[in-house]
Amino acid sequence: MGSILLKNILLENRHVDIDIRDGIIHKIGNAGSVNAPEGAEVMDCTLKAAVPGFINMHTHAAMSLMRGIGEDMRLDDWLAHIWVIESKLDAPFIYWGTKAAALEMIKTGTTAFNDQYWFSPTAHVAAAEMGIRDAVSYVFLDHMDPSEAAREKEQCIAMHESVAAHWDRRSIFTIGIHAVYSVSEELILWATEYARRHGLRIHIHVAESEKEDLDCKAAHGGLSPVEYLDKLGVLGPDVIAAHTLWISEKDIEILGRRKVNCVHNINSNAKLSSGYKFKWKELAQAGANVCLGTDGCASSNNLDILEAMKTTALFQKAWRKDPSEMPLQPLLDMATVNGAKALGLKTGRIEEGYEADIQIVDTDNTFFLSPAPFLANYVYSAHSDCISSLIAGGRFVMRERKVFGEQDILKGARTVLNEIEPKQ
Repeated sequence: MGSILLKNILLENRHVDIDIRDGIIHKIGNAGSVNAPEGAEVMDCTLKAAVPGFINMHTHAAMSLMRGIGEDMRLDDWLAHIWVIESKLDAPFIYWGTKAAALEMIKTGTTAFNDQYWFSPTAHVAAAEMGIRDAVSYVFLDHMDPSEAAREKEQCIAMHESVAAHWDRRSIFTIGIHAVYSVSEELILWATEYARRHGLRIHIHVAESEKEDLDCKAAHGGLSPVEYLDKLGVLGPDVIAAHTLWISEKDIEILGRRKVNCVHNINSNAKLSSGYKFKWKELAQAGANVCLGTDGCASSNNLDILEAMKTTALFQKAWRKDPSEMPLQPLLDMATVNGAKALGLKTGRIEEGYEADIQIVDTDNTFFLSPAPFLANYVYSAHSDCISSLIAGGRFVMRERKVFGEQDILKGARTVLNEIEPKQ
């Protein structure tokens, strides 16, 4: 792996040189003070700023080819619609859908994503080819059918053994439990035990809608989804819980005590009318690790974390009736270092010794013509087109808005679109 020297780039409040070697940030010094090692690629970053690469902590990546197919639907109706379409999907669809998603994420500053979708080894290949890190799941979804549960156990074991033998050290395989309303208790327990026995993280939808909350209480003696999962022994610091939206004070205490990683997906939640009063501050104060995601494009319509950051902040300020809510630094942490913590990665910060996952943001435009702090202008004024280049794992995956093979990806994605039949 080669070396890169970013010269005269704005990092927080000062201009610096960033020396990257073997995928790691080797040295950060005042602008003009760092010499490039022999053979290094040197980039003049005058009027550019460095931001940690985003980590999208909840995606269904191949849904990049399914955006707009279930508009104006409630979550339960939307799920029924989507599951019919998903029954027709195959590996080529997942491959090109994930390639297209990775292209979109690169263009919007994401260097790692946590996925829960089908044909996960195929999705991993697509992401790896694009140069960004992925965490992909074997997804359990038995619809309470014992015969389906038995089949999924066998498939999970076979898939895990296969990926363990062939994937590299940057690869992350997880156990995906869809939700308490779609996976039987017996299978939730089996999947959790399997994950812990093999040191795998667990990725699950939790408390996404009011209906989920009410149905769970009706089915399990008044227990909320969080209480039910805690009773089963599922919750812990190895759990990535997507949504955690419909939660009580008791739920918050449990999620905090168990050090669960809670992922907010504001655009999807708002668009499906699932809710918007995400208790990020209360969760963080209780001890949970709060992260940010987009969800899949069939509900959020894009994979742009910068857009999700702005929407998150605006909703927090609005429903809490307090403009000081959702400060910029905790917001950035949710989109970067908190996700790294959830996945066990040393990234999400631009510091010596950390993996080199860096957005290079062009400030030579109207959005940054202000004495305001860079981060304020970036989140509230700019948009992701200002990200001119992206480094992931110490390599350029985008330079001056150009991604290698972009047209081939778009062509390949179009060839598999006839695998689904949108029904409005």
